[in-house]
Amino acid sequence: MNRDLIKAIVFDLDGTLYVSEPFEQAVWESVSRYAGELLGVTPQEGGSRIRELRQRLTQERGTLQTLAVAIEVLGGTVPEMHRRFAAELEPAHYLVPDPRVKPLVEQLGRRYTSWLVTNNNRTLADKIVTLLGLDGCFERVITINDTWRPKPDQELFDQLLQDLALPPQAVLFVGDRYDIDLRLPEQAGCPVLLTRTIDELVQLTSLLDD
Repeated sequence: MNRDLIKAIVFDLDGTLYVSEPFEQAVWESVSRYAGELLGVTPQEGGSRIRELRQRLTQERGTLQTLAVAIEVLGGTVPEMHRRFAAELEPAHYLVPDPRVKPLVEQLGRRYTSWLVTNNNRTLADKIVTLLGLDGCFERVITINDTWRPKPDQELFDQLLQDLALPPQAVLFVGDRYDIDLRLPEQAGCPVLLTRTIDELVQLTSLLDD
């Protein structure tokens, strides 16, 4: 990573700016109910089937496959999955913001163009951003509702770089899943940072300052 070239940071949201196993479980229970309805089985069986399908698709395709991909293979749709998430899930019941995240994002936002790009839907993303105290911290927030093409998606990535009007070397991508958030950017020449904990995330300022 050549920190002197970086002009913009593109953050992922879920698992990157917060980590919450209870919320992940709530998401899983919701998608299991949807899978169960699609297959005419119980939510528990639906969860088992979608887990097995996702693992098989990941093995066949060689990269981690999202829940959205698995749901579509089962005959569902991404918009319906996210309609259910928005209706059934309340982030405030699960999320406990880490007090280190807001000052980190604010500090970086004063130095770099800061965007948020998430596979979450607009309703939940807005609620989560507010809970984290990050309203107004991002110049642009892109959610699944904007394209209905979840990351990783080449067209979405190309459009991001075009809209930023920066060369790949100037755009740092930060996310918690390499195959989903970072593989395409890195292949295009963007610097990337894989962070799976807030402890790892807060190292970003020192990495950019060293």
